[in-house]
Amino acid sequence: MSISADPEGLRRSKPAASAHAIITLVTNGDYAMGATALLHSLRQTGTPADLVVLHTGGVEPGALTPLAALGAQLIACDHLPLSDGFNARHARGALHGAAPFTKGRKPLFHSPLDNFCKLRLWQLTEYESVIFLDADTLVLKPIDRFFAYPEFSAAPNVYQSLADFHRLNSGVFVARPSDATFARMLARLDQPDAFWPRTDQTFLQSFFPDWHGLPVTMNMLQYVWFALPDLWDWASIHVLHYQYEKPWETDHPKSAQLKPLIDLWHRVHRGEPIGDLALLPQPGAKADGHQAAAS
Repeated sequence: MSISADPEGLRRSKPAASAHAIITLVTNGDYAMGATALLHSLRQTGTPADLVVLHTGGVEPGALTPLAALGAQLIACDHLPLSDGFNARHARGALHGAAPFTKGRKPLFHSPLDNFCKLRLWQLTEYESVIFLDADTLVLKPIDRFFAYPEFSAAPNVYQSLADFHRLNSGVFVARPSDATFARMLARLDQPDAFWPRTDQTFLQSFFPDWHGLPVTMNMLQYVWFALPDLWDWASIHVLHYQYEKPWETDHPKSAQLKPLIDLWHRVHRGEPIGDLALLPQPGAKADGHQAAAS
């Protein structure tokens, strides 16, 4: 596989074949597993868009092989050119110590500095419009119509309370690549003593304060399953997002609560059809299909 040189921190494996791209970011072998399931799910939707995987130096080449086999364009990317002070403030230990997660558990392979690499998609100016999806998502229905949404469009970060509708979640968003936008981002990102407690998510909400809302079903966070079950409707979910604990983890602390969602991820990861979503259990359903009594 030939790789074209790029002096701006990106190395493309092949040229663009579409005006639109669906992009994810892989920073280690765990997220490569996630991206494999994501690409399987996207292939089932029949999207004509390019499928692009940004990957950092933390990914072994062998972990990328399944992604290439699924037709993804692989783009190696460097960390952003940020100051030593910025990098120190956003290292895993420093960030998690200053802004600990209190509503769920981030896995040990989570590296906050890697998250900022997704901003490099604004350098992919060969595309008119892109949809970014975290590698811990599955696409259950076609999403191509969202390419027409304006920049910057994201779904709300709703998974515990309806009060969170004012906060965006950066696991799914619509953007329009631009070198000028990327330059403004770098200048804003690394101001003296800048600290972004939820890394790219906090930054993007600050950079795009008037962000446009995607429907919550475009980024259905897995904790909605047990925290806000009335919001869950399989028929309307476009993207399922496994925030916090990941479905491929063997020591998953919420595996019993989220078993139907985890089982679905494993089927898709194996390349099996998503199937009829109407046949999947609803939140609170027992194994025999009856609804569990409220506790």
